[in-house]
Amino acid sequence: MTPEISTQLLRMGDGTRSAITIFTHDAAAPVVICTPAMGVRASFYEPLALNLCARGLNVVTADLRGMGASSVKVGRGIDFGYHEMLTHDWPSVVDAVGRRFPDTRIFLMGHSLGGQLNVLYSSLNAHNIAGLVLVASCSVFYTGWRFPASYGIWLGTQSALAVAALLGYFPGRRIGFGGTAALTVIRDWARNARTGRYDLTGSPHDFEARLKTLRRPVLAVSIAGDRFAPPRALENLCRKFPEAPLTRWHVQPGQLATEGLDHFGWVRHSDPIAARISAWVEKISGRLNPALHSDLRH
Repeated sequence: MTPEISTQLLRMGDGTRSAITIFTHDAAAPVVICTPAMGVRASFYEPLALNLCARGLNVVTADLRGMGASSVKVGRGIDFGYHEMLTHDWPSVVDAVGRRFPDTRIFLMGHSLGGQLNVLYSSLNAHNIAGLVLVASCSVFYTGWRFPASYGIWLGTQSALAVAALLGYFPGRRIGFGGTAALTVIRDWARNARTGRYDLTGSPHDFEARLKTLRRPVLAVSIAGDRFAPPRALENLCRKFPEAPLTRWHVQPGQLATEGLDHFGWVRHSDPIAARISAWVEKISGRLNPALHSDLRH
C-alpha cells in the first residue's frame, strides 16, 4: 500500500515557522514522529518513514529548529538552545499530529540528538505520548566511550563550544560535523558531554529529577560499529529513567542487509530496524487499556 504523503506548515509558539511531512498509512494506525540528528534534515528520513508505513504505521518527520523547513537560519546573532526547541517546537509538532490523528497513539522516535530531546520533552509531557523509540541515540557524556575515545569526545565537544563561542554559532557544515548549529545548542550539548547532566540554558526545569519519573515504554536501539552512539553511551541515557519499561536491542553485524553501517548509514538500509520498531509499537499499542488511552489523549 502506497502511503499518502502531505506537508503541513506550522507556526511555533514564538512565531517561527516550520513544516512537517506526513506519511499516512491508515488514520487509525499508531503514528510515529521522527526527529533528526543534529545537522540533519527531516527529508533524510524518508526511506525510514516509507519502511515504517509499509509495515502499518503512520509517520511524521519534523525538522529541528534551524534546519530544513525551519524559518530560523542559524548564524551570528541567531541563537537558541534545547529549551527553545522543547518549549516552542515540540509542543507545536505534537499538537498538530494529535489534531491530524485524533483517534490513535503517538510515539516519538529520535535519532541521536532528536532522541535526547524526545526524552526530555516526554519527561515533562508524558501524557501526550504512548512511548519512545531511540535509534543510534545516547547521552554524550564522555564516560560512555572507552579511553582514548572518551578523551576525544571530551576534547571534541569542548572544542566545538570554544569555536561556537568565538564565532557566535557553530559552522559544522564547513567543518564537516553536525551541520551549522546555534551557540546555545552547542553549549547545552557540550555541557551534557562534560557533566552527564541535562541542565538546559534558560530552562526552569530540573530534568534530572523529571527523567526519574518517566514511565512510558522505551525501545532503545544501538548499532554495531556506531562510534557516535555506542551501547555504553546509550546506557548512560537509559539509566536516567529507571521507571520506564525498557526494551534494548543491539543490532549485531549481519542483522542488517549492508555491512559497515555507521551512525547515519542505517537510515538508508532500515528495513530490519523498521520491522522491529513496528512490531514493538503495535505490541505497546495493543497493551493500552481504555483508561490509559484516554489519559494519553487528554
